[in-house]
Amino acid sequence: MNGYYKLIVVTVVLFGLGAAVEAQQPKKMSRMGLLTAAGSPSPQSPSPLDLGLRKLGYVEGQNISVEGRYANGQQSRFLELATELVTHPLDVIMAQSYPAAIAAKQTTATIPIVIMGAGDPVATGLVASFARPGGNITGVSALEEELSGKRLELLKEAFPKLAHVAVLWNAADLGMTLKFGELERAAHALRVAVQASAVREPKDFDLVFSEMIRKRPDALFVITDPLTQLNRKQLLELATKSRLPAMYENSSYVDDGGLMAYGPSQAENMQQALHQVDKILRGTKASELPIEQPTKFEFIINLKTAKQIGLTIPPNVLLRADKVIQ
Repeated sequence: MNGYYKLIVVTVVLFGLGAAVEAQQPKKMSRMGLLTAAGSPSPQSPSPLDLGLRKLGYVEGQNISVEGRYANGQQSRFLELATELVTHPLDVIMAQSYPAAIAAKQTTATIPIVIMGAGDPVATGLVASFARPGGNITGVSALEEELSGKRLELLKEAFPKLAHVAVLWNAADLGMTLKFGELERAAHALRVAVQASAVREPKDFDLVFSEMIRKRPDALFVITDPLTQLNRKQLLELATKSRLPAMYENSSYVDDGGLMAYGPSQAENMQQALHQVDKILRGTKASELPIEQPTKFEFIINLKTAKQIGLTIPPNVLLRADKVIQ
């Protein structure tokens, strides 16, 4: 064998050995923490988080491990869960809701935090500004005052005689209390009177609804947070029983029997937040990532519910809906 062919053989062998060694090298395992008010996901089907991670090329147990802490609707547990979570070696934490975000912030100043569903992070003091959040926090946030005005406009367009709306929100959540203030300002501009209906825990819903109905509002507006989201079936039953037209902030309420909802796509919101997570895992600092705004919005109407409570939705409003449940 001459020198030329020997060189080829050696090169092929070395290339093969290199490929074998590379194949044996373990892929980098990214470590993500999750702090949420939800309950533990069902092992039978992938969660929206799992599906979103897969779109970005992450598979649990292969190249990412997710350490989850689930408050099961108990807001008082967030600080305890966050303290427990940061004892693990994490590359990033996703905090869903304002109580989760503030608990994570109080617990670590070094692990990057990506927030979603936390209201206005500047107004609550979570970050310095949308463009330059600073510190270790970034994420996704909606322009709540504009959205509140849009939701009320749609509600008034559907029910032109609307003059008095009851607003239900979790007064124990600073982020949601600020949203209530933003909604009050939007209502004032539309000449709609607001009836404050504050809840702080699940047992408050029946009492608050009794008081609400006594004052006979024209409609209900529900501000979404973990408390209202996790108790939405009870809330929907009370609204239907009272024959009260209601506007919600995301599609899950309408899918479960609510009348109408307008807001950012939940799937899109999750994907935006996970893009932030991905950038951090690839080396970008949280302080260099601006707080993002939603780009996809959905207006959904449930006609079955409208018929059930004896309401007719005007054709021009139906035409504006992205989805109508018949």
